[in-house]
Order: sequence, then structure tokens, then C-alpha cells
Amino acid sequence: MHRRNLIGGAAALALLGSMGAHAQPGDWPSRPIRLVSPFAAGSTSDTSARFIAQHLSTALGQPVTVENFPGADGRLGMMQAKNAPADGYTMVLGSWTNLAVNAVLIKDMPYDPVKDFKPVAGIGRSMLGVAVSGQSPITTWQELVAAAKKKPGELNYGNFATGYRLATEWFSHLAGIRFTYVPYRATGQMNTDLAGRQIDVAMDGVTSMSAMAKSGQLRLLAVTGEQRHPEFPNVPTLKEFYPDYTVYGWSSLMVRTEVPDAIAERVAAEVQKIMSSPEGKDFARRAGSDLLLRNTDRMREFQVQQINTFKRVAEAAGMKPE
Repeated sequence: MHRRNLIGGAAALALLGSMGAHAQPGDWPSRPIRLVSPFAAGSTSDTSARFIAQHLSTALGQPVTVENFPGADGRLGMMQAKNAPADGYTMVLGSWTNLAVNAVLIKDMPYDPVKDFKPVAGIGRSMLGVAVSGQSPITTWQELVAAAKKKPGELNYGNFATGYRLATEWFSHLAGIRFTYVPYRATGQMNTDLAGRQIDVAMDGVTSMSAMAKSGQLRLLAVTGEQRHPEFPNVPTLKEFYPDYTVYGWSSLMVRTEVPDAIAERVAAEVQKIMSSPEGKDFARRAGSDLLLRNTDRMREFQVQQINTFKRVAEAAGMKPE
């Protein structure tokens, strides 16, 4: 009897020790939190990460620091989050690229965007834009299609993530055109080269291109939303040319799957408050973004739906995992 009690006590202590390895919801947060941004500073998604981090710091009473790990179509940042302890002190801003498109187009993925991570809360969705240099002789979408058809594969197209590549292949398939892709690590250098006509055309988030478009350095030819962008009402949507074509870049705050639900639910509630506030709505408006305020279950349904949609798009465009 005494020996069994000792064994039972040792097992209980071991269990308590194991539980202590993870954050307990009642004690969380008791120290700073890091928010991994798998994007370059200044990109559309990174801007969202910094807005969320700033306001979560106030709401949670602990610093929330953004750490950038751009590159490899978001895989570097996602692996930073995957390899961190599942204690709620590391979050990651997932996007349509690293949470959906990579699952379709990347071979031998080092992480599973569905099994390894769970959504905390959806943030927003934003239109993309197709642009040329402000000095380009191409001034309209129709002229771009005509130029691409005249010289198949000769126009150079800037590309820095699988999501944008998939979105481009989709409209290229519908328009019957093709480009030669020029890879970039991040959006900043791509848009600088586009303005200087080192490349002919590129797709990016409208937010990332907005300042250069308004200054005349870039010329937006089309956007990818269901309706025209409020800041560029004269720029047509691709849907006006191809009725089935609508693409948004979207983002969701994620944590490791093992993080306690109570922590995820608390952060989700705070994110809802932040993005529903007047300041949050103004941020979304300036970003040309629609709020995507979905909790864990609804965001997971949306993520899986997007993966299935992109699979169909990739098959139609003849794209295979590389």
C-alpha cells in the first residue's frame, strides 16, 4: 500500500511537472509575447502584424514584439513559430500564402498549416493589384493583355510569393497569356524595380503599391476584389473582365495547435475588440481591407475552403507542386 502511494505520488508530481511546461491560462500572460511576421517590414501583412501587436500590448498588459522572418514563401516564419514552445508566448501572423497556397504548390512542406497550427482569430482580407511602371507605355489592362499576346513569355513579371504566383497564373490562364517570372525575396525591391522598369509588370497588395501609385511611380491596371478599390475608383476589377475571378490576400493570427484553448479564446476576444473599434475599422479602410473577424472554428473552415479553392485553380492553370 505504502509503495503504491509513493508511485501514485511520483506520477502525480510528474504530471504536474508536465503541465507546468505549458502556460496555464490563469497565469497568462506573465511575460512579453512575440508575434512572428513571416513577411518583410513594410509589406501589407507586416503592417497588420504591427497594428495588432501595438494594441494587443495594451489589452494584455505585456509587450507584444513583432519579429520579421521573411523569405521562402513564409516558411521561415512559420517554422520559427512551429519550433517555439506551445506556451502562448509565440504567435504568428498567417496569410493566404503560408496557410493555404503553400499547401497546394510546395513539395515536402516542413509544416502542416492545418495540423500544426490553429487559428486564433481572422484579421482581414485585402485586394491585390496588378501594376506597371508609371513610365510604361502600357496604360490599361487591355493593353497589357495585348502586349503579352503579341510577345508570349517576353514580359518580365515580378513575383515574391506563391500566393501572388497562383493569382497571376489564374488570370493568365483566363486571358490566354504568359509571362517570364523574376523572383524576389520581398515586395520593396520588386516595386522599386517595377517603377524603374527593370521588370514589366507585377502583382502586390494594393496597400503596398498605394503610395507609389498615387505619386505616379506605378500605374495600377486592375485590382482583384469583388468591387473596385475605394482609393482607386477608376481602376477596374479583374472580375469585370473575368466574372469568376476574385482573389484576396487574407491574414489570421495563429498559434501552435497545443496552446490551451482558453489562451486562444482570450486573444481572439481582444482581437475582435481591436478590429471592431473605430481605430481598427479606420485601419482596415485605409488598407482597403474587409474585416475577417472569425473565431477558431469559423477561421479553420475558411482556411480549408481556401485550400480547396486554390487546388482547383492550380489544376485549371496546370500548376503542380514544386
